[in-house]
Amino acid sequence: MKGYIHQFESFGCVDGPGSRFIVFTAGCNMRCKFCHNPDTWIMKEGKLWEPADVLKEALSCRSYWGKKGGITVSGGEPLLQIDFLIELFTLAKKEGVNTCIDTAGEPFTKEGEWFEKFKKLMEVTDILLMDIKHINEEEHVKLTGKTGKNIREMFAYLDEIQKPIWIRHVLVPGITDNDEYLTQTRDFIRTLSNVYRVEILPYHNLAISKYRDMGIKYALEDTPMPSAERIENARKILECDKYTRWQE
Repeated sequence: MKGYIHQFESFGCVDGPGSRFIVFTAGCNMRCKFCHNPDTWIMKEGKLWEPADVLKEALSCRSYWGKKGGITVSGGEPLLQIDFLIELFTLAKKEGVNTCIDTAGEPFTKEGEWFEKFKKLMEVTDILLMDIKHINEEEHVKLTGKTGKNIREMFAYLDEIQKPIWIRHVLVPGITDNDEYLTQTRDFIRTLSNVYRVEILPYHNLAISKYRDMGIKYALEDTPMPSAERIENARKILECDKYTRWQE
């Protein structure tokens, strides 16, 4: 089972516990207005790799991982290639490697064969990095082009099986930087008992030149970065300092 891979990053320090080898998969169904990787949207534009070969690349960097590090599969949206993930992580666990998925959760469903595969994947996954794009359903659709209902179902299921998660929330002026929405996001996070970390990711437009090179209109071209005061405000509302289990 080969996977479409966009690129590798040999040393990531913000993509899960410790130092990580990052596998960026190709393919994503969402079209988030603040996406900084539009070059990962089309799956077949990636390069095909065997899971064993990906693991070999990762293990070449193992000496840098320390006790907590390992492999993080990001994207794009890695759950679009669930069979590849299962095989890669099964091989990784045989080598004692910590495994992490960085996902927006868009492909999630509790129905049929896909859900059976997801349950199998969770058996070989140590932690997930989960985005909350927008807590309001209407705004979620406007921001990403997709519903957030099944994503919230995924959060609930991961809580049910007590799979550790880190939550990240991109703070975008005029879209997610809204005290009412932030409070609703906080209240949703409070319903979960498996949250190890909550992070605010300040919006930036550093990918704008990439959009121009690809001939894609950048929807947030006139959107400023959030101020330090608004970032701290969001951190307080989302109670980021409360979630410290990631440090254990």
